[in-house]
Formats: sequence, C-alpha cells, structure tokens
Amino acid sequence: SLAPVYDVTDGVVLVDGKDVKDYDLRDLRNRISIVLQRTELFGGTIADNIRWGKEEATLEEIRDVTKIAQADNFITSFANGYDTIVGERGSSLSGGQKQRIAISRALIRKPEILIFDDSTSALDLATEAKLYKELRENFHDTTIILIAQRVASAKNAKKIAVIDKGELVAFDSHENLIKNSPIYQDIYNSQLKRGDDNE
Repeated sequence: SLAPVYDVTDGVVLVDGKDVKDYDLRDLRNRISIVLQRTELFGGTIADNIRWGKEEATLEEIRDVTKIAQADNFITSFANGYDTIVGERGSSLSGGQKQRIAISRALIRKPEILIFDDSTSALDLATEAKLYKELRENFHDTTIILIAQRVASAKNAKKIAVIDKGELVAFDSHENLIKNSPIYQDIYNSQLKRGDDNE
C-alpha cells in the first residue's frame, strides 16, 4: 500500500518514496478518499449516497463500512433502513449522522490514503474512539491523514504536525509533543480544562 511520508527537513511529501508532484494527478486521486467537515449528501437513499463512492457496491459491502463508520445502528433504526430517503444536502439528518454516511462513502472505495479534514467534529468522543478503533482493525494498510482541532482526535496518530500561523512548528508523537512543544502543551491544557480531551 502507499505510505505517505512528510519529510520535515525538505518540506517534501513522498508517496511510496516518490515526490507527490511526480505522480499522474488522476492516478493519485484514484488512490485517495477525502471526507470534509462539511459533508455533501445528495437527494436519494442512504445506500445511494454511500454507493457514490463505489457504484457497484452490494448492500453487504455497504453495511460492512457503515459498521466501521458507526452508522449502521442509526441507519437500521429508520423505518426504511438503507432505503431511507435523504433530503437534499442531508437536511433530514443530524451533523454526526451526515459525517458518518460521508465516512462510509469514503471507506467503500478501499482507499490507499484516507484524508479526514475535521470530519469527526460532530461526533461525540466515545463514537469517534470506536470509529478509530474499527479503522485500525479493518484499514490497517490504509494511511490516514487526519486534520483536527481536538487533541483527543489526533493523539493516537503516529506523528502529529503542529501548525501555528501557517507554519509547521513541531512534528512528533503526542507523548513527545507533550514533553517538548510549548504550543502543543498550551492547546492540550486548554482543551483539558474545557473537557474536550478524553484520556
């Protein structure tokens, strides 16, 4: 599988040891799934929205990824289950439900690189923790790039890039950043006081 590595010294993104700029753009995009904070759903069924990621997906495949995304329980609680009609832009669903459907849509593609752009912000910490546990168990060959504001969302990552005023100021594990990065310490402590972190 692809293994993106950010070389902090040279500021180069390498994918399988190759500069990302040297890839054919279409080929690179076909390997990546992105889930944004503001999710876009379409008028149609929940199943159809997830199949947007893989048109030929079976219901079994859809259920497999929704279980990972922590969406199966709320979907099956609807009278029509996966055939439930979603309003335009997902107006009939909560923010957390929309995010989990969007995550399911990204997962069904079995991407080599998965980018979460603050895409779990509407989930409670317990649901988010279950999601990441399932991802570790079922997508262990997928590289996950997580953009998050909550330390609780990012602290289990192998490496965390700390960005301050558009500059990369630290790049290390949570444990090392807690010891060595004053900016990361400040963020962590302020969130801990607000109860945003979950040890």
